[in-house]
Order: sequence, then structure tokens, then C-alpha cells
Amino acid sequence: METVATFYRGIVRFFREADMVLLSLSFASSILGIALIASATAQVPLHAGASDIQTGAVILGVLLFILFTYIDIDLIADKSKLLFLFSMLVLATLLVWGYTEGDRRSWIRFFGIGVQPGEIVKVPFIIVMAKMIAIYKEQRTLNSVLSLLKICAVFGIFLAAVLLMSEDLGTTVVYFGIFAVMMFAGGVKLRWFALAAVVLTATAPVLWENVFHERHRNRIMAPFFPEIVDPNRTGVLWQVDLSVEAIATGGLFGQGLGNGRLTQSPIIPAQHTDFIFSAAGEELGFVGCIAIIALMTCIIIRCFHVGVKSNNSLGLLVCIGVGAMFIVQTIMNIGMTLDLLPVIGVPLPFISYGGSSMVTCLVALGIVSGIKMRPKPIRFRNM
Repeated sequence: METVATFYRGIVRFFREADMVLLSLSFASSILGIALIASATAQVPLHAGASDIQTGAVILGVLLFILFTYIDIDLIADKSKLLFLFSMLVLATLLVWGYTEGDRRSWIRFFGIGVQPGEIVKVPFIIVMAKMIAIYKEQRTLNSVLSLLKICAVFGIFLAAVLLMSEDLGTTVVYFGIFAVMMFAGGVKLRWFALAAVVLTATAPVLWENVFHERHRNRIMAPFFPEIVDPNRTGVLWQVDLSVEAIATGGLFGQGLGNGRLTQSPIIPAQHTDFIFSAAGEELGFVGCIAIIALMTCIIIRCFHVGVKSNNSLGLLVCIGVGAMFIVQTIMNIGMTLDLLPVIGVPLPFISYGGSSMVTCLVALGIVSGIKMRPKPIRFRNM
């Protein structure tokens, strides 16, 4: 009976103290995503069952959301060195079991289910970065050269591991965006950002020629120099043209779920993954697109709100990192479907098909929910 009573008290505490706003927003977004995935794959036998797999990922993600709500983020962050080692080992699995899909070696497969290590490592990356920044901030040495070099060295290892092991430019950009936002929120002075911009500008030609593959360079240049990269618009620009057409033909209220001419053809490559926003535009119209943007905006604002109310720099930085992850991915995904940004394979959180992305997003929000559940005084433990 005591076990039952303890379980009951835990459930009551969850509904009373966990962030039900975040859970509700993410669940509503996920349901909308499942509906769009089902519609975008209805005429594609190869992707039959994608919506069922996504539903399973949502269920798993919600369970992990609940679990991580009960885990103290300080206890996780105190093991930041182990988190770093775990991240490198997870990414290294791509060298052994990774398989290439399109132009990326981003997945490993278990029993027919693809897992994307670069997605999974986003959460440990945020925690490791938050712990380092918080400690140096407490010591009032964050803006010292030595502290910044240490932080940037760890970040550089993460970035190099993601880019070189997965060959995934989109995921690499997301990591870079998360890091930049967290450093700014942590209190790094603008002069260091200016110096970083100068260094990046100076080294850009070397990186461009020796780090990026030709396919990466073409994807980056395509929106800006289409006459050079894809003059006949038969490759990536053809995909973008169809996406823009689909969104434009949706009008105010769309053609109805399951009734989109292009979505149901289907001729837009990766429409249930990276180009799911085009399906939303055609079948749900401007109203549907605004609803997606509104849901993502509310999730981001809520993450920042919880961080500010946490009374703890570590909690604040973790929440900022999670919010930054959603900001970068949302802007990049919608931008590439509208032909405003390069097509580099970034999923739209909660909406695009992808079990790894879904679970990662819900785990990240579960950690934010845990921070909301247990605000702390402003203090830190050593690494």
C-alpha cells in the first residue's frame, strides 16, 4: 500500500508542479505533425507507417519528459565530463554502423529503426556548455582569455565530431547557433563576438575549400547563385520551387488535409521530413502555417520564462540552450522551404518526421520542466 501511495503522490506532484504548459504545447504540436506526416506519406508506399512510427516516438518522448522532470539538472551537470565522453562515443558509432542517406551519414539502424546520434547529443551538448559557462560566470572569469579558450575548445570538439562523423551540415549549424546564443546569454562581452567574427572571416576560405564537401558548398550557394549551382533548376532548387508553389497555392485556409495537389502527388522530395512546412502551407494554408509558428514561439518563450524564474545560472543557461535549439531549427527549416535559406536538412521541431528529433525535443523540454519544478538559490557545485 505504501508503494501505491508513493506512486500516487508522485503523479499528483507531477500534475501540480511540472510544466504542464510546455507538455501541452509540445503535445499539440506533435499531434499536428503526425496529421501532416500521415497526409504527406499517404501516396508514398515506401513511407507507409511513418505516422505510426512518429506516434510511437511521441509516446516514448512523453514518458521521457516525465522521467527527466523528476531528475535534478544539477546531478546531471555534475557528471559533465561523463556526458562529454558519452557524446563522443555516441557520435563515433557513425564511423562503425553509420549509413548514408542522401548526402549525409547521419543515421545508425537497429532492427530497421534509424537513430540519429547528432540529434541525441544535442541535450548533453547543451548541459556541458551550460555547466562550463555557469562555473566561469560564478568565478567571474568568463571573459578571460583562458576561460573562453577552454569553452571554445570543448565546443570545437563537439562541432568537429558532428561535422566529420555525420557529414551533416544542418545539424552542425544548429550546434553553432545554440552555442552562440548561450555564450551571449551567459554574459560574454560583444568584443569577443566581434573578434570571433573576424577570425571566422579570415579562416572562411580555408574552411570552405578544405572542410566543406562540394555538395555542402553547393547547398549553401544555391539560394544566392542559382545560375551557377543549378542553372536548369533540376536539383535542390527544383525541390525548393515546388515547396514555394505548394505554400503559395494554399491560400488562407489551405486545400484541406489530404487534398493538397502537390502534397498528394507526391513530387516534393523529403516532404514528410525537411519539407513538412510545404505540406502545411498547401493543405492548411496561411492559418495553419501561422499556427505552427505560434506554437513554436510559445514553446520558446516558455523555455526562456522558466530559465529566468529558475534563480540559478545553470538552469537559466540550459533553458536558453533548449530555446535556442528550437529557434535555430524553426528559422532554418521554414527559411529553406521558402527559398530564403540554404537547404541543409534541418527538421521542424515536433512537426517533421523523425523519431530521434521528436524524442530529443521532448527530453529537452522535460529537463526544462524539471528546472521549473525545483527552482534553486544562485550557487554552483564544482565540475
